[in-house]
Amino acid sequence: MPAEIKDTSGSSAAARSASAPSAPSRGPSAARPATGAPLPARLTSLDAYRGFIMLVMASHGLGIPQVARKFPDSQVWQTLGYHFSHVSWLGCAFWDLIQPSFMFMVGVAMAYSYTARQARGQSYPRMFGHAVYRSIVLVLLGIFLRSGGKQTNFTFMDVVSQIGLGYTFLFLLWGRQRWVQCAAAMLILAGYWLLFYAYPLPGDDFDYAAVGVSANWEHLEGMAAHWDKNTNAAAAFDRWFLNLFPREKPFQFEGSGYPTLNFIPSLATMIFGLMAGELLRGPRGKWAKLAILVVGAAAGLAAGKALDVYGICPIVKIIWTPSWTLFSAGWVLLILAAFYLVIDIAGLRRWSFPLLVVGMNSIAMYVMANMLDGWVSNRLKTHFGQDIYNVFGETYAPIVGHVAVLFVLWLVCWWLYRQRIFIRI
Repeated sequence: MPAEIKDTSGSSAAARSASAPSAPSRGPSAARPATGAPLPARLTSLDAYRGFIMLVMASHGLGIPQVARKFPDSQVWQTLGYHFSHVSWLGCAFWDLIQPSFMFMVGVAMAYSYTARQARGQSYPRMFGHAVYRSIVLVLLGIFLRSGGKQTNFTFMDVVSQIGLGYTFLFLLWGRQRWVQCAAAMLILAGYWLLFYAYPLPGDDFDYAAVGVSANWEHLEGMAAHWDKNTNAAAAFDRWFLNLFPREKPFQFEGSGYPTLNFIPSLATMIFGLMAGELLRGPRGKWAKLAILVVGAAAGLAAGKALDVYGICPIVKIIWTPSWTLFSAGWVLLILAAFYLVIDIAGLRRWSFPLLVVGMNSIAMYVMANMLDGWVSNRLKTHFGQDIYNVFGETYAPIVGHVAVLFVLWLVCWWLYRQRIFIRI
């Protein structure tokens, strides 16, 4: 999600050449250009994909789930409502693919951004320092955006904090051989699976209400019970870890079940993105690259589904189970492949301009969507009338309201684009 390959001059990276001295770089060197080589060209499909996901996120579901509740007998509205909101635990809706897309695109972008930095003559220690700096800033930004009470809310579930927690580890895999990156991802997922499986299940007299699990919650059974809501290893970790920080009251549970340790398996998602980015930056032909993306997507979908069907590990996005990591990676690879086919292979780029405007200022859009959404909505009603969103009737007011706010935020990104202002970390 962070804008990692942005050119603050607004021009294509391919049009620039590096004039830095050709001092040898330390650190891993596999698949990296020599210092002084031309900078890698921008991957337009990545900017468009990022912009698409940012617009979807900033739309807050376009109010579709609220409207769907008014049409309980409509299969169309119920399907739309399902896919524009998160599933409660098991399964996958379109809305659940937003965060995996963020994490995945960070890896894709890293394959380009640090190669460009190296081509400009930056040393490995300097790039490592930048990765650490970016990690810290992203973690702190997530804490800032999640804090709205009387004191700082030390929580690490926000997507930018999750990216920050894993970013430096991802950098250490940049430029390594592909088998090393793949082995690292598999070891992460295997270790995370073992952590959950080894954690003891709650006893028959366990008080589920104490950890925010309602009496009508459909508990997972058998081996899958190790991945049940707020009784798993990651939830137990947070009951210790988050209480190390000053809080208004002791932390007992997170209402939806999101844990801090999600950053570990989501690091595997970022590694898959890094591998995809290095593939796309590499020398293979475009059609070969597309074929590999599609095959990788099919493998991820099949592996994730198999782990779920055979009872080894359920697909749960909220705690980022290994099966979810593989399954969601399959979907995001397919989405990237679609953008790559249309934009970078077929050359159909003009339609993607509204997405590029946002994709090149993703940090700005993310912060605005988290901080200004309600403020913009209220100001529109102040200046244009309290009933402005009822133009198509009260039933569809949520959709009109969210579209109006999204358009205002897009206009801000458009203005930044025209001024060649690209906010990045």
